Amino acid sequence: MQVPHRRRFFLIAIGVLAAGCFFFFFLLLLQHWRKPLAFPSDLPFRQDSKNPLVDDVFNATLGFEKVFVINLPSRTDHRDAMLLTAAASNIQLAWVDGVAGDTILSKVLPAPGRERMKSEGNIGSWRAHLNALVTMIQQNISTALVTEDDADWDVRIKSQLHDFALSSQALTQPLASRLAGYADPTYKSTSDKATAQDLHLRDLPLTVPPSVSPYGDEWDILWLGHCGHIFPRAPAIPKAKVVHLNDETVPEHRYLQFPLSAPELQSKYPPHTRVVYHSQEAICSLTYAVTQASARKVLYELGVVKFSDPFDTMLRDICEGTAGRQKQTCLTVLPPLFNHHRPAGPKKFESDISEHGEEVREKAFTEMIRWSTRMNLANILNGATVLDDQFPDAV
Repeated sequence: MQVPHRRRFFLIAIGVLAAGCFFFFFLLLLQHWRKPLAFPSDLPFRQDSKNPLVDDVFNATLGFEKVFVINLPSRTDHRDAMLLTAAASNIQLAWVDGVAGDTILSKVLPAPGRERMKSEGNIGSWRAHLNALVTMIQQNISTALVTEDDADWDVRIKSQLHDFALSSQALTQPLASRLAGYADPTYKSTSDKATAQDLHLRDLPLTVPPSVSPYGDEWDILWLGHCGHIFPRAPAIPKAKVVHLNDETVPEHRYLQFPLSAPELQSKYPPHTRVVYHSQEAICSLTYAVTQASARKVLYELGVVKFSDPFDTMLRDICEGTAGRQKQTCLTVLPPLFNHHRPAGPKKFESDISEHGEEVREKAFTEMIRWSTRMNLANILNGATVLDDQFPDAV
Protein backbone atom coordinates (compact mmCIF):
# COMPACT_ATOMS: atom_id res chain seq x y z
CA MET A 1 0.00 0.00 0.00
CA GLN A 2 1.34 3.41 -0.97
CA VAL A 3 1.91 5.90 1.90
CA PRO A 4 0.17 9.26 1.25
CA HIS A 5 2.52 12.11 0.36
CA ARG A 6 1.67 14.23 3.43
CA ARG A 7 2.07 11.29 5.81
CA ARG A 8 5.42 10.39 4.25
CA PHE A 9 6.62 13.99 4.70
CA PHE A 10 5.47 13.92 8.34
CA LEU A 11 7.37 10.68 9.06
CA ILE A 12 10.54 12.07 7.48
CA ALA A 13 10.27 15.25 9.57
CA ILE A 14 9.85 13.21 12.76
CA GLY A 15 12.91 11.14 11.86
CA VAL A 16 15.07 14.19 11.19
CA LEU A 17 13.96 15.78 14.48
CA ALA A 18 14.73 12.59 16.43
CA ALA A 19 18.15 12.33 14.82
CA GLY A 20 18.85 15.98 15.65
CA CYS A 21 17.85 15.51 19.28
CA PHE A 22 20.03 12.40 19.55
CA PHE A 23 23.01 14.28 18.07
CA PHE A 24 22.46 17.24 20.45
CA PHE A 25 22.37 15.05 23.56
CA PHE A 26 25.40 13.13 22.28
CA LEU A 27 27.34 16.41 22.11
CA LEU A 28 26.28 17.30 25.66
CA LEU A 29 27.41 13.90 26.90
CA LEU A 30 30.72 14.28 25.08
CA GLN A 31 31.26 17.67 26.72
CA HIS A 32 30.56 16.08 30.11
CA TRP A 33 33.13 13.34 29.45
CA ARG A 34 35.72 15.98 28.55
CA LYS A 35 35.20 18.09 31.68
CA PRO A 36 38.37 18.37 33.81
CA LEU A 37 38.62 16.52 37.09
CA ALA A 38 36.85 18.42 39.88
CA PHE A 39 39.18 18.21 42.83
CA PRO A 40 37.64 18.17 46.32
CA SER A 41 38.62 21.81 46.95
CA ASP A 42 36.45 22.84 43.98
CA LEU A 43 33.33 20.88 44.85
CA PRO A 44 30.33 22.91 46.07
CA PHE A 45 29.12 22.25 49.59
CA ARG A 46 25.46 21.81 50.45
CA GLN A 47 24.14 25.09 51.76
CA ASP A 48 23.34 25.02 55.48
CA SER A 49 20.26 27.18 56.01
CA LYS A 50 21.03 27.49 59.73
CA ASN A 51 24.62 28.63 59.16
CA PRO A 52 24.86 29.97 55.58
CA LEU A 53 27.93 32.16 56.17
CA VAL A 54 30.14 29.11 56.75
CA ASP A 55 30.04 28.22 53.07
CA ASP A 56 32.04 31.36 52.28
CA VAL A 57 35.15 29.27 52.96
CA PHE A 58 34.65 27.78 49.49
CA ASN A 59 35.21 31.11 47.75
CA ALA A 60 38.44 32.28 46.09
CA THR A 61 39.76 33.88 49.30
CA LEU A 62 38.83 31.02 51.68
CA GLY A 63 36.19 33.05 53.52
CA PHE A 64 38.51 35.99 54.16
CA GLU A 65 38.43 39.31 52.32
CA LYS A 66 42.03 38.88 51.10
CA VAL A 67 44.78 36.28 50.98
CA PHE A 68 48.20 37.95 51.28
CA VAL A 69 51.42 36.17 50.31
CA ILE A 70 54.76 37.52 51.54
CA ASN A 71 57.42 37.09 48.88
CA LEU A 72 60.86 38.61 48.36
CA PRO A 73 60.79 39.98 44.79
CA SER A 74 64.12 38.25 44.11
CA ARG A 75 62.61 34.83 44.93
CA THR A 76 60.82 34.34 41.64
CA ASP A 77 61.05 30.58 42.20
CA HIS A 78 58.87 30.85 45.30
CA ARG A 79 56.44 33.21 43.58
CA ASP A 80 55.98 30.97 40.52
CA ALA A 81 55.39 27.86 42.63
CA MET A 82 52.95 29.65 44.95
CA LEU A 83 51.03 31.13 42.02
CA LEU A 84 50.57 27.69 40.44
CA THR A 85 49.62 26.11 43.76
CA ALA A 86 46.96 28.75 44.40
CA ALA A 87 45.64 28.51 40.84
CA ALA A 88 45.24 24.75 41.24
CA SER A 89 43.04 25.41 44.29
CA ASN A 90 41.12 28.35 42.80
CA ILE A 91 42.60 30.76 45.36
CA GLN A 92 43.15 34.43 44.53
CA LEU A 93 46.34 35.98 45.93
CA ALA A 94 47.52 39.48 46.77
CA TRP A 95 51.30 39.92 47.01
CA VAL A 96 53.28 41.66 49.74
CA ASP A 97 56.96 42.27 49.06
CA GLY A 98 59.40 40.65 51.45
CA VAL A 99 62.02 42.88 53.06
CA ALA A 100 65.78 42.41 53.45
CA GLY A 101 66.67 43.07 57.08
CA ASP A 102 69.86 44.95 56.30
CA THR A 103 67.80 47.68 54.58
CA ILE A 104 66.02 48.56 57.83
CA LEU A 105 67.53 51.33 59.93
CA SER A 106 68.13 50.58 63.61
CA LYS A 107 66.39 53.81 64.62
CA VAL A 108 63.02 52.62 63.25
CA LEU A 109 63.00 49.46 65.40
CA PRO A 110 61.07 49.75 68.66
CA ALA A 111 63.31 49.08 71.68
CA PRO A 112 65.22 46.96 72.40
CA GLY A 113 65.62 46.44 68.64
CA ARG A 114 68.99 45.24 67.38
CA GLU A 115 70.41 45.28 70.91
CA ARG A 116 68.50 42.04 71.39
CA MET A 117 67.51 40.87 67.89
CA LYS A 118 70.71 40.33 65.87
CA SER A 119 69.30 38.29 62.98
CA GLU A 120 68.82 40.40 59.85
CA GLY A 121 66.59 37.66 58.44
CA ASN A 122 64.23 37.92 61.40
CA ILE A 123 64.25 41.71 61.20
CA GLY A 124 63.26 41.58 57.53
CA SER A 125 60.56 39.00 58.26
CA TRP A 126 59.13 41.19 61.04
CA ARG A 127 58.85 44.19 58.70
CA ALA A 128 57.30 42.18 55.87
CA HIS A 129 54.58 40.78 58.13
CA LEU A 130 53.88 44.25 59.49
CA ASN A 131 53.66 45.59 55.94
CA ALA A 132 50.89 43.07 55.23
CA LEU A 133 49.02 44.44 58.25
CA VAL A 134 49.67 48.01 57.12
CA THR A 135 48.10 47.26 53.73
CA MET A 136 45.14 45.63 55.44
CA ILE A 137 44.59 48.65 57.70
CA GLN A 138 45.04 51.20 54.89
CA GLN A 139 42.48 49.42 52.69
CA ASN A 140 40.12 48.76 55.65
CA ILE A 141 40.07 45.03 54.89
CA SER A 142 37.82 43.19 57.34
CA THR A 143 39.75 39.89 57.51
CA ALA A 144 42.83 38.52 55.77
CA LEU A 145 44.87 35.37 55.58
CA VAL A 146 48.62 36.04 55.62
CA THR A 147 50.96 33.31 54.43
CA GLU A 148 54.61 32.95 53.52
CA ASP A 149 55.54 31.93 49.99
CA ASP A 150 56.70 28.38 50.77
CA ALA A 151 53.37 27.22 52.20
CA ASP A 152 51.61 24.11 50.93
CA TRP A 153 48.19 22.60 51.60
CA ASP A 154 45.99 19.63 50.79
CA VAL A 155 43.89 19.80 47.62
CA ARG A 156 40.93 19.45 50.01
CA ILE A 157 41.85 22.69 51.85
CA LYS A 158 38.42 24.27 51.44
CA SER A 159 36.62 21.30 52.95
CA GLN A 160 39.18 21.30 55.77
CA LEU A 161 38.56 24.99 56.41
CA HIS A 162 34.82 24.35 56.44
CA ASP A 163 35.31 21.95 59.35
CA PHE A 164 37.72 24.36 61.03
CA ALA A 165 35.15 27.16 60.72
CA LEU A 166 32.48 25.04 62.43
CA SER A 167 34.99 24.27 65.19
CA SER A 168 36.00 27.89 65.61
CA GLN A 169 32.36 28.89 65.90
CA ALA A 170 31.73 26.21 68.52
CA LEU A 171 34.63 27.49 70.65
CA THR A 172 33.86 31.21 70.47
CA GLN A 173 30.22 31.84 69.47
CA PRO A 174 27.55 32.12 72.23
CA LEU A 175 25.22 29.17 72.64
CA ALA A 176 21.91 29.61 70.85
CA SER A 177 19.94 27.86 73.60
CA ARG A 178 20.23 30.63 76.17
CA LEU A 179 21.00 34.35 76.39
CA ALA A 180 24.53 33.92 77.76
CA GLY A 181 27.17 31.22 77.91
CA TYR A 182 29.48 29.24 75.67
CA ALA A 183 30.03 25.58 74.85
CA ASP A 184 33.46 25.96 76.47
CA PRO A 185 32.89 26.81 80.18
CA THR A 186 36.48 28.10 80.42
CA TYR A 187 36.06 30.64 77.60
CA LYS A 188 35.73 34.13 79.08
CA SER A 189 35.50 32.55 82.52
CA THR A 190 36.92 34.34 85.56
CA SER A 191 36.93 31.15 87.64
CA ASP A 192 40.11 29.10 87.94
CA LYS A 193 37.95 26.05 88.78
CA ALA A 194 36.12 25.90 85.45
CA THR A 195 36.80 22.78 83.38
CA ALA A 196 36.06 21.79 79.80
CA GLN A 197 35.46 18.58 77.92
CA ASP A 198 36.23 17.76 74.31
CA LEU A 199 33.62 18.71 71.74
CA HIS A 200 33.20 16.55 68.65
CA LEU A 201 32.88 17.94 65.14
CA ARG A 202 29.90 15.77 64.21
CA ASP A 203 28.00 16.60 67.40
CA LEU A 204 28.58 20.29 68.05
CA PRO A 205 26.14 22.32 70.14
CA LEU A 206 24.01 24.89 68.37
CA THR A 207 25.57 28.34 68.58
CA VAL A 208 24.49 31.79 67.43
CA PRO A 209 25.29 32.02 63.70
CA PRO A 210 28.09 34.51 62.97
CA SER A 211 27.24 37.73 61.17
CA VAL A 212 30.71 38.82 60.01
CA SER A 213 33.04 35.88 59.34
CA PRO A 214 32.41 32.19 58.61
CA TYR A 215 34.96 31.48 61.34
CA GLY A 216 32.95 33.34 63.97
CA ASP A 217 32.67 36.91 65.21
CA GLU A 218 34.94 36.79 68.27
CA TRP A 219 38.32 35.54 67.04
CA ASP A 220 41.41 37.71 66.69
CA ILE A 221 44.02 35.38 65.16
CA LEU A 222 43.61 31.99 63.47
CA TRP A 223 47.00 30.24 63.44
CA LEU A 224 46.55 27.72 60.62
CA GLY A 225 50.14 27.00 59.53
CA HIS A 226 52.90 26.48 62.10
CA CYS A 227 55.74 24.27 63.31
CA GLY A 228 54.07 23.33 66.59
CA HIS A 229 51.62 24.18 69.37
CA ILE A 230 50.91 22.50 72.69
CA PHE A 231 47.42 21.87 74.01
CA PRO A 232 46.32 24.70 76.33
CA ARG A 233 47.58 24.47 79.89
CA ALA A 234 48.06 28.07 81.04
CA PRO A 235 45.30 29.32 83.39
CA ALA A 236 44.39 32.25 81.13
CA ILE A 237 43.86 30.14 78.01
CA PRO A 238 40.49 28.38 77.40
CA LYS A 239 40.74 24.61 77.55
CA ALA A 240 38.04 23.12 75.31
CA LYS A 241 39.02 21.38 72.07
CA VAL A 242 37.00 20.35 69.03
CA VAL A 243 38.02 16.87 67.92
CA HIS A 244 37.78 15.75 64.28
CA LEU A 245 37.73 11.95 64.36
CA ASN A 246 38.19 9.82 61.22
CA ASP A 247 39.60 12.73 59.23
CA GLU A 248 40.97 11.07 56.11
CA THR A 249 43.15 14.13 55.36
CA VAL A 250 45.25 13.42 58.49
CA PRO A 251 48.12 10.94 58.08
CA GLU A 252 48.53 7.97 60.40
CA HIS A 253 50.41 8.54 63.67
CA ARG A 254 53.66 7.17 62.27
CA TYR A 255 53.85 10.07 59.79
CA LEU A 256 53.18 12.88 62.28
CA GLN A 257 56.19 15.05 63.12
CA PHE A 258 55.67 17.08 66.31
CA PRO A 259 59.01 17.78 67.99
CA LEU A 260 57.56 21.06 69.31
CA SER A 261 53.89 20.10 69.69
CA ALA A 262 51.40 18.28 71.86
CA PRO A 263 52.36 14.60 72.22
CA GLU A 264 48.81 13.96 73.44
CA LEU A 265 47.55 14.00 69.86
CA GLN A 266 49.16 10.60 69.32
CA SER A 267 48.83 9.22 72.85
CA LYS A 268 45.24 10.29 73.60
CA TYR A 269 43.49 10.25 70.23
CA PRO A 270 43.14 7.55 67.54
CA PRO A 271 44.77 7.81 64.10
CA HIS A 272 43.33 10.29 61.61
CA THR A 273 42.38 12.82 64.29
CA ARG A 274 42.64 16.61 63.96
CA VAL A 275 42.06 18.97 66.89
CA VAL A 276 41.07 22.66 66.99
CA TYR A 277 41.81 24.62 70.16
CA HIS A 278 43.10 27.87 71.68
CA SER A 279 46.73 28.57 70.86
CA GLN A 280 49.63 28.14 73.28
CA GLU A 281 53.41 28.10 72.67
CA ALA A 282 53.16 28.53 68.92
CA ILE A 283 56.25 28.24 66.71
CA CYS A 284 56.49 29.59 63.12
CA SER A 285 54.10 32.13 61.65
CA LEU A 286 53.77 30.36 58.31
CA THR A 287 50.05 31.02 57.84
CA TYR A 288 47.62 32.95 60.04
CA ALA A 289 44.50 35.07 59.74
CA VAL A 290 43.73 38.41 61.37
CA THR A 291 40.77 40.76 61.61
CA GLN A 292 40.89 44.50 61.04
CA ALA A 293 40.78 45.07 64.80
CA SER A 294 43.50 42.52 65.61
CA ALA A 295 45.72 43.76 62.75
CA ARG A 296 45.71 47.20 64.37
CA LYS A 297 46.56 45.73 67.77
CA VAL A 298 49.41 43.61 66.37
CA LEU A 299 50.84 46.57 64.47
CA TYR A 300 50.69 48.67 67.62
CA GLU A 301 52.31 46.02 69.82
CA LEU A 302 55.07 44.99 67.39
CA GLY A 303 55.58 48.14 65.36
CA VAL A 304 55.26 50.79 68.06
CA VAL A 305 55.60 49.35 71.56
CA LYS A 306 58.34 46.70 71.55
CA PHE A 307 60.49 44.69 69.12
CA SER A 308 62.39 42.04 71.03
CA ASP A 309 62.10 38.64 69.34
CA PRO A 310 61.31 36.90 66.05
CA PHE A 311 57.88 37.78 64.69
CA ASP A 312 56.32 34.40 65.57
CA THR A 313 57.51 34.61 69.18
CA MET A 314 56.04 38.09 69.59
CA LEU A 315 52.77 36.99 67.95
CA ARG A 316 52.66 34.09 70.42
CA ASP A 317 53.07 36.56 73.30
CA ILE A 318 50.06 38.48 71.98
CA CYS A 319 47.98 35.30 71.80
CA GLU A 320 48.89 34.32 75.36
CA GLY A 321 49.03 37.77 76.94
CA THR A 322 52.63 37.23 78.06
CA ALA A 323 55.76 39.43 77.99
CA GLY A 324 53.60 42.45 78.75
CA ARG A 325 51.41 42.01 75.65
CA GLN A 326 47.62 42.42 75.58
CA LYS A 327 46.02 38.95 75.22
CA GLN A 328 43.96 38.15 72.12
CA THR A 329 41.66 35.26 71.15
CA CYS A 330 43.78 32.91 69.04
CA LEU A 331 42.72 29.54 67.67
CA THR A 332 44.91 26.91 66.07
CA VAL A 333 44.70 23.40 64.64
CA LEU A 334 46.85 20.28 64.95
CA PRO A 335 48.05 18.91 62.60
CA PRO A 336 48.28 22.27 60.85
CA LEU A 337 46.34 22.87 57.63
CA PHE A 338 49.31 24.63 56.00
CA ASN A 339 52.90 23.45 56.16
CA HIS A 340 56.31 24.32 54.75
CA HIS A 341 57.07 22.73 51.39
CA ARG A 342 60.61 21.34 51.23
CA PRO A 343 61.85 21.28 47.62
CA ALA A 344 64.53 19.04 46.22
CA GLY A 345 67.97 20.61 45.94
CA PRO A 346 70.39 22.45 48.24
CA LYS A 347 68.81 23.14 51.62
CA LYS A 348 70.68 26.43 51.95
CA PHE A 349 68.45 27.92 49.24
CA GLU A 350 65.19 27.18 51.09
CA SER A 351 64.93 30.15 53.44
CA ASP A 352 65.96 33.78 53.45
CA ILE A 353 65.43 34.01 57.21
CA SER A 354 67.46 31.15 58.71
CA GLU A 355 70.23 28.73 57.77
CA HIS A 356 69.37 25.19 56.67
CA GLY A 357 72.82 23.68 56.20
CA GLU A 358 74.82 22.50 53.20
CA GLU A 359 73.02 19.22 52.56
CA VAL A 360 71.22 18.47 49.31
CA ARG A 361 67.69 17.10 49.55
CA GLU A 362 67.12 14.36 47.00
CA LYS A 363 63.31 14.36 47.07
CA ALA A 364 60.76 17.11 47.70
CA PHE A 365 58.07 16.69 50.37
CA THR A 366 55.62 18.53 52.62
CA GLU A 367 55.21 17.16 56.13
CA MET A 368 51.79 15.91 57.21
CA ILE A 369 49.93 17.04 54.05
CA ARG A 370 48.52 13.93 52.38
CA TRP A 371 47.28 15.14 48.99
CA SER A 372 49.79 17.95 48.78
CA THR A 373 48.86 20.51 46.13
CA ARG A 374 52.51 21.29 45.35
CA MET A 375 53.47 17.63 45.14
CA ASN A 376 50.52 17.04 42.77
CA LEU A 377 51.00 20.06 40.51
CA ALA A 378 52.15 17.93 37.58
CA ASN A 379 49.14 15.64 38.00
CA ILE A 380 46.73 18.57 38.21
CA LEU A 381 48.22 20.47 35.27
CA ASN A 382 48.14 17.34 33.09
CA GLY A 383 44.55 16.48 33.99
CA ALA A 384 45.36 13.28 35.88
CA THR A 385 42.46 11.53 37.58
CA VAL A 386 44.62 10.03 40.33
CA LEU A 387 46.52 12.11 42.90
CA ASP A 388 49.60 11.05 44.84
CA ASP A 389 49.13 10.47 48.57
CA GLN A 390 52.41 11.32 50.35
CA PHE A 391 51.43 9.32 53.42
CA PRO A 392 49.26 6.34 52.46
CA ASP A 393 47.65 4.20 55.13
CA ALA A 394 49.23 0.87 55.96
CA VAL A 395 47.67 -2.02 54.08
